[in-house]
Amino acid sequence: MMINKKIDINIDYAAMGVQPSPRQTTLTTYILDDRNIQGSMKKKRPAVIVCPGGAYEFTSEREAEPVAIKYNAAGFHTFVLDYSVAPSSYPAALCELSKAVKYVKDIAEENNIDRDRIFVVGFSAGGHLVASLGVHHSRPEVLKFADVTEGENIPAGLILGYPVITGDETKAHMGSIDNFVGGKEEVRPLSYLENYVTDKTPQCFIWHTFSDNAVPVANSLRFADALEASGVKFELHIYPNGEHGLSLADKTTATNEEGCVSAAQNWIDMSIRWINEFEK
Repeated sequence: MMINKKIDINIDYAAMGVQPSPRQTTLTTYILDDRNIQGSMKKKRPAVIVCPGGAYEFTSEREAEPVAIKYNAAGFHTFVLDYSVAPSSYPAALCELSKAVKYVKDIAEENNIDRDRIFVVGFSAGGHLVASLGVHHSRPEVLKFADVTEGENIPAGLILGYPVITGDETKAHMGSIDNFVGGKEEVRPLSYLENYVTDKTPQCFIWHTFSDNAVPVANSLRFADALEASGVKFELHIYPNGEHGLSLADKTTATNEEGCVSAAQNWIDMSIRWINEFEK
């Protein structure tokens, strides 16, 4: 059994000075229903919040429910965040993800969620959003408009799949960065996430392909370098071949033969092992 419902994640766009998203932001729950399990067999499970990619223009269905179901099969509670996209811009999506993390923490006890093992996974621009939470979680505007106190929006760890990380035009996916900035040039420095990593950034699991021609592998490498410099533990996997947007890299999410890359299909099993062995 599964508890599957959509939760509205409401923020005040006008107060933030950004345009509202073209659709309602929701958090879809894929909660494993343990209510009928008795006694010692009932256990707290990790939870994973999935942020699909889509250049902050849309959220990819291929990187949403198929990924959630895989984590469910591993025994994790899962959530999918349909966050704000253009013309909405910073800090809207980051505030929504912050509220989502707090929401999962708030419902942890009643749903057998392990509050110390809540993870956020993001792909491409969703990876930029997740990494932004990792480095910008304590910015005053984020805490204010997400209506969270410091620490309430910090997950245990981040899982980044071919993430957009840098605003450097030589390596950036500029469509994602421009939508993140939304015309506010004073925000653009915040898109260089590698410059904001500190020892308060959560531990990371990162994977990318060397041949990604949309979001260069340098994005993941720069973030990993910054994590190492700050003493933050991470696990990094670079696969030699594979186009951008692989998701699960198998037939369940591929739109063509190039989207099936057998060598990269083990990333999700390794991330599951990483969660199960996670130590702060």
